[in-house]
Amino acid sequence: MSILIISDNRKAKFDYEIIETFEAGIALLGSEVKAIRNKQVQLKDSYISFVGDEAFLQNAHISEYKASSYNNHSPERLRKLLLHRNQLDKIYGALREKGLSCVPLKIYFKNGRIKLEIALVKGKKLHDKRESIKRRDAVREIKQQFKK
Repeated sequence: MSILIISDNRKAKFDYEIIETFEAGIALLGSEVKAIRNKQVQLKDSYISFVGDEAFLQNAHISEYKASSYNNHSPERLRKLLLHRNQLDKIYGALREKGLSCVPLKIYFKNGRIKLEIALVKGKKLHDKRESIKRRDAVREIKQQFKK
């Protein structure tokens, strides 16, 4: 099982507390797949929304594929997520009841297929972000001490 990470949403890991993660497929067009292979994808400020009882990826920017012809895709169109019904129900219930959000964490190839890791998240407060920065700096200092 080979995994090749294409894009990682590090801002989401800093801004949110991750509660639960899911792996989802994405319904894509051919030109989108080729653009993703060239790593022309941006997940920053993207999120998961529901239309009816289906989940969609919004605001994810997949650049137009330069070598594509007249039938190129729109860079920020809605992209349907492919999840099992019980996963969709669980995510939808958490968004409605608990006031959580759902954001993409990373997009990657797994066995030749494009997958999206999404997470149920809760927003961090300012003091939580400061604590994350302190912890990150402490880990960095410890690693530097071990190198010496």
